[in-house]
Amino acid sequence: MAGPEVPPGASGNPDWAGRANQAARSVTRHFGHRLLWLPGTHIAAPLRPFPSPFAPWNYWWQAHYVDCLVDADSRELASGAAFDGGSRPSAGRLASRLVTSIRLRNGLRYVNSYYDDMAWLALAVLRLDALAAKAGKPGRRRNARIQEILTPQFESASTDDLGGGTFWSTARDFKNTPATAPVALHFARTGNPERAQGLLDWLNATLIDPASGLYLDGARMQGGKLVIAPEIYTYNQGPVLGVLLELGGDANLDRAAGLIASIATHLAGDGHVLRGEGTGDRGLFTGILVRYLALAAADPRLPEPSRDTSRQLVFGTAEALWTGRYDDGEWTVFSMEPQRPAIETYPPGTAVELSTQLQAWMVLEAAARIE
Repeated sequence: MAGPEVPPGASGNPDWAGRANQAARSVTRHFGHRLLWLPGTHIAAPLRPFPSPFAPWNYWWQAHYVDCLVDADSRELASGAAFDGGSRPSAGRLASRLVTSIRLRNGLRYVNSYYDDMAWLALAVLRLDALAAKAGKPGRRRNARIQEILTPQFESASTDDLGGGTFWSTARDFKNTPATAPVALHFARTGNPERAQGLLDWLNATLIDPASGLYLDGARMQGGKLVIAPEIYTYNQGPVLGVLLELGGDANLDRAAGLIASIATHLAGDGHVLRGEGTGDRGLFTGILVRYLALAAADPRLPEPSRDTSRQLVFGTAEALWTGRYDDGEWTVFSMEPQRPAIETYPPGTAVELSTQLQAWMVLEAAARIE
């Protein structure tokens, strides 16, 4: 079987780890800062230029920032080389400070009003804890305590209302893929595969679009009837793919292969470049999908065509983001839309959102993981 085709613009063997390091330095140096100037803290500004220390709070973005730092820390441990040189904090140290700072910034608690936000933090902390154990670093009791705090939240939100699934928020009026899939993944990774499979079964029964094979956004009860939110986002496909792979088994792996084919058919353009979803929270959507496509690309249980398609989508999207970047003299700016260059989506002088830069970093880390 032939290997992955080389995406347009790629030459030779790109240094994906070096590219991921450049994205990591750009985000940590130009968005990262101390929380209210407190020593031992680290958090990311939502926007550059940074309007105010009291800018709107984005718990969800910070959770994905932890995940990106864990990616970089994993490479640091494997290579023995710091992503930002020996004189600056390691990615693992920044991730640990960030987890502490999220609690401080969130009113001295890890619980908030959105179950998907909490699920993403719980998943990131699980990964951070695994690396801390491997490296013999402190902080594991705090990490375990976060799981003790958040797991009951997921249990309470995953009910039989609407036939199953997980509520999106504490308003408890909408169940959706963005909450159900990462909560299911958390259950699968913390020793509760039966509950994870139940949530996955609800997604499969309720929110698959028969025309495309992709997962729809969510469902709510209105007038005594189940009403489906029909939007299709790149984001939703990623964590579902992660749950399918985590649980395994013939049925789940067959569905994963079908989902990968649907993603390639409906969500990608020329050169296997995935579409972007815009700014704000949507600025992270495609990056999250690519994270899980990288897992699929390296999973020997999947058929080779599915793995090959996953590789092409990861490398095609990563190459497009890298090729489309620009340097403003101080830092690297990546496009919010992989299919368009950054000079178009973020003209020089335009304020740049953290979410979109985390997305690019996440995609480059995914490419580095499977190169």
